[in-house]
Amino acid sequence: MISIIVPIYNAERYLEACLDSLLSQSEKELQILLVDDGSTDGSLAIAKEYAAKDTRVEVFYQSNAGQSAARNVGLQHAKGEFIAFVDADDKIAENWCERHLEAIEGADYIQSGYQRILNGIAGKTQLPKHRYQFTSPCMRLYRREAIQDLRFEEGMIYEDVVWSVDLWLSGARCRMIDYCGYRYTANPESTTSRRRPEAERRVFAELGKRLPGASLKGKMIILYTIIRLKLHFIKQ
Repeated sequence: MISIIVPIYNAERYLEACLDSLLSQSEKELQILLVDDGSTDGSLAIAKEYAAKDTRVEVFYQSNAGQSAARNVGLQHAKGEFIAFVDADDKIAENWCERHLEAIEGADYIQSGYQRILNGIAGKTQLPKHRYQFTSPCMRLYRREAIQDLRFEEGMIYEDVVWSVDLWLSGARCRMIDYCGYRYTANPESTTSRRRPEAERRVFAELGKRLPGASLKGKMIILYTIIRLKLHFIKQ
């Protein structure tokens, strides 16, 4: 079974399309964990409506504590042998789970690509060129045992960067596939859509904490990520 974790915060505009894409998967052995992070719109009502219609959907609620905390709640309740993360404003192609399951033998996680959606219009696709390219926990299928000791740093933005670095430092075996079944929505209302200097300082501090105990290869991974992140912030 695949446990799909969906953190939700004020996503009523996108949530139904997201959940429809999950429930239409060709792979049917799913546990869909919806974690509402204190939404003030109709997101929680939509999540409960889907849970009432399909027993594979489970809904959890927490007072607003951030996406990291919501994902950690999902990890606590995940029962599947495999785990995936899908953001509430995104979608996946109907064969996404099946394609990843077919490729994961001999690997701890599968890294695939995505297609960018802007204003409802499908844009360019991005395939993985190397395992350290994408810092989002989405666009991957993980063996549960490979990430069972990893948790998202709470109370911060860009927690996905830190989590991905922790994944890489763990030595988990990665396999990349030429497949773009993840539909990423470029959401202008997302927490990372504008510069946040305090959040930027926090993520660099967290990455810096991991340097002293890292191997030479680990240090190179961390420094490479820091450089790429600095360039990304400069371009914003």
